[in-house]
Amino acid sequence: MPNTVNHLPITNTTPAIRAYLGGSFDPVHNGHLQLAMYVYQSLLPLAEQQQRELQVSLLPNARSPFKEDSTNPEHRLAMLKLATQETPLQINELELWQVPPVYTIDSVQTLRARYPNDSLIFIMGMDSARSLDKWKNGLALTDYVNLWVFNRDENAEFNKNFSKTDSQTPLKSQLPVPLQPLTVDTATELVVPPIRHSTANSILKNTYQGHIYIDPRPVEAVSSTQVRQQLQQQLYQQLPQPPQSLNITHSADMQIASLQPINDIIGNTAPNSFAKWLNPAVYQYIIAHQLYSAAQFR
Repeated sequence: MPNTVNHLPITNTTPAIRAYLGGSFDPVHNGHLQLAMYVYQSLLPLAEQQQRELQVSLLPNARSPFKEDSTNPEHRLAMLKLATQETPLQINELELWQVPPVYTIDSVQTLRARYPNDSLIFIMGMDSARSLDKWKNGLALTDYVNLWVFNRDENAEFNKNFSKTDSQTPLKSQLPVPLQPLTVDTATELVVPPIRHSTANSILKNTYQGHIYIDPRPVEAVSSTQVRQQLQQQLYQQLPQPPQSLNITHSADMQIASLQPINDIIGNTAPNSFAKWLNPAVYQYIIAHQLYSAAQFR
């Protein structure tokens, strides 16, 4: 069953719950899936109780306006499909095929226009939330969607025990000042269906300002950039010095061939500490298509 979202509006009478985790997913790693799955598992009982459709989607961008290079969209989409094929998560291609730069504010306006009566949630880390005042119209995101913010702690494990009161006040204070009054105590407050304005000049906005839920559960802060860097470092460490006459293409082939065996990745025995964050099928795809090689990022 395909897990790519159909872009046509769904004309059901009960407002749906739709959550989105945006990013380059270059490559997608288990940290992304953990965030999205935690949101899905948290919202599923509410959706069932309210008899509402629930969709939690990964929203790959065309290219981040903060990044100069990005892997081909076809490769990133293929890896997303491999990583999510055994999950209830969906993939939304709204931004993927647009000409960059594509800004989040434009996407949330499109989604609000497409789903005017649904509960819309954007998922992000506190590292992103604290810099929203530097995004294009970033402070206006809450005019269209709610935000679910995770505390990405480099020293935390995702399943670590935590107290709900831990760090709530300092976390709230990390948000841009105009957004701090919008914080709520529970995720339940993010799934109240919006009430629409009836005036023609405010078609996109709702009668309420969006809410921000700061999830106190610490999550491990692994990034796609770290995964790429570790892959390249592994290539350099394992590759014998090639003869001077060896061409770049052949060198890249040797580098890819020197990566850790897939059974080591599955068994979590590879010395690369970031290898455990890659779905085995995604790792195989990277090897097969020679992505993130040293030659590619010279």
